[in-house]
Amino acid sequence: MKRNFGLSALACTVSLCALPVLAQQGTSSDPSSVFGEELDVRVVNVEVVVTNRKGGRVTDLKPEDFRLLVDRQPVSVEYFTEVREGQPLAAPSAAGSPEAPREPGAQAGTSYLVFIDDFFAVAAQRDDVLKSLRKDLSRLGPQDRMAVVAWDGGRLKRLTGWSQSPQVLAEALDQAMRRPARGLVGRRDLERLAEDNGTQLAAQSDSGVVETDDPTLLGVLGPAPGVSLAEVAYAEVLSRQIAGISSAVVGAMRGAGSPEGRKVLLLLSGGWPLSLQEYVGGGDRPSMTRDLPDAEPSLRSMTDTANLLGYTVYPVDVPGVMTAPWRSAVQAPSGTSVIAGQPAGLVGGSSGPALPGLGSMREQEIEATLDYIARQTGGKAMLNGNRMLALARTDEDIRSYYSLGFTPAWRRDGKSHRVEVEVLRPGLKTRSRNGFVDLSRGAETAMKVQTALLFGDVPEGEPLTVRLGAPSPVRKKGAREFPVSLEIPVSALTVLPINGKYVARIELRLAAADDQGNLSDSPAVAVEISSATPPAEGQRMRYDTQIFLFGRAKHLVAVVYDRTTGKVAAGQADFAAK
Repeated sequence: MKRNFGLSALACTVSLCALPVLAQQGTSSDPSSVFGEELDVRVVNVEVVVTNRKGGRVTDLKPEDFRLLVDRQPVSVEYFTEVREGQPLAAPSAAGSPEAPREPGAQAGTSYLVFIDDFFAVAAQRDDVLKSLRKDLSRLGPQDRMAVVAWDGGRLKRLTGWSQSPQVLAEALDQAMRRPARGLVGRRDLERLAEDNGTQLAAQSDSGVVETDDPTLLGVLGPAPGVSLAEVAYAEVLSRQIAGISSAVVGAMRGAGSPEGRKVLLLLSGGWPLSLQEYVGGGDRPSMTRDLPDAEPSLRSMTDTANLLGYTVYPVDVPGVMTAPWRSAVQAPSGTSVIAGQPAGLVGGSSGPALPGLGSMREQEIEATLDYIARQTGGKAMLNGNRMLALARTDEDIRSYYSLGFTPAWRRDGKSHRVEVEVLRPGLKTRSRNGFVDLSRGAETAMKVQTALLFGDVPEGEPLTVRLGAPSPVRKKGAREFPVSLEIPVSALTVLPINGKYVARIELRLAAADDQGNLSDSPAVAVEISSATPPAEGQRMRYDTQIFLFGRAKHLVAVVYDRTTGKVAAGQADFAAK
């Protein structure tokens, strides 16, 4: 049978065929889940920063000083700890839990997950931030640890797992600085968009078109007042890219396992706008419509996952202070009017001063995204100059806080729940995460598989071996046909005797990626593989198939999911260069 996989210029059709045979002997280690270990979130911990009117930290509060609300209904604080200057203070549980509190003087370690955006970032700006992180590694305490992950638009790459070694971490950051960054490509796209729109505006001015509210005329000029066809096309691409990086951040958090101590995500952002309407338009004219989407729905999955897994997010403004990307603009002829709210006298061209205010408007949109992520998760956005002090400022911010824990009535219904923390003493303010999601098992599985697709492997344990054969010399309707062989570790499968054979029933997903960050769709295909003899421990079962590939894909990821055990095996392979 055939299934279509498609996204943008990429499309694959996979034909599943042939019975598997037992492959050669493999290793006998038991692979873990895609997370490195199964995550079974039961207690929700809310880290709360309490400040007075002057912004100073407030200490010595007790459980009875707090009111915890879930969906505006009060809930009991089951676990309570004050952490002061990195030291947890012994305190009895608010609900009289039999769990012994941590002893005074025991270090409250922090797990820093560093996510590096190589797709939106410009290399020089990214490297400045990475150098500052490297310089401040000495701030990590003896119980602190760090992991570093980078994303290039298609693949997530673990530069190091959880480590307490300054040398290992420094080498990972050095490796990150050697990676290519793609941010200049995006800026050139934005520059071309500005030039295209400027040319359109100049043509309209030269033709004598004047400012008008006539809906008939405005309908002829574009899909909606103030939005050009070029802007709509650019916004569609940008929206997919933001959804992609949101999925990558989710995958990084879920693929990091469940480290000890407080969990902090240092999110090095190359610049993602919150409102595509304002960002693409550049703020150079009023937004008369809302035809272009906001990024908030895509970002919501990121913040929901952070809140579920207990990450406080500190987004880092990698670009810092921005300037307008356009090379130039020219003055319109004297007395010329323009349309759709464009400021008179400014049109695109080949020489002259830069358009005023556009860089600052786009910078505001990027900063709005970082502020949004920080507010949702209880962190702080590291903007402009603070980008060079990201680790130092974060370390200072998390050294003193209160941890409030409660156990929700988990229903696995996929619903979001709002969390609010109030301090009952007057004049005090709080900062904390603002919700969590009760993930359904289907959503949990989808996120697990998506993480495997993004990383292309399982963090620990046996990988799925993917072998690509030479493509067929004859194209079929423009597609290249590739033979694919998968070697699946038996330990990742549930093999049962059925009708005289030994059968495993799995879900197979294949996804192709290009070097522009496009990832094809990857619907699940039900697959049955079998063997005439019982597979022994440590063996692999081979499955042969073909894919039909459209476009210029560079990379293939395969993920096998066993519904019975929830285990995932993943592997990857590169298409040979032409």
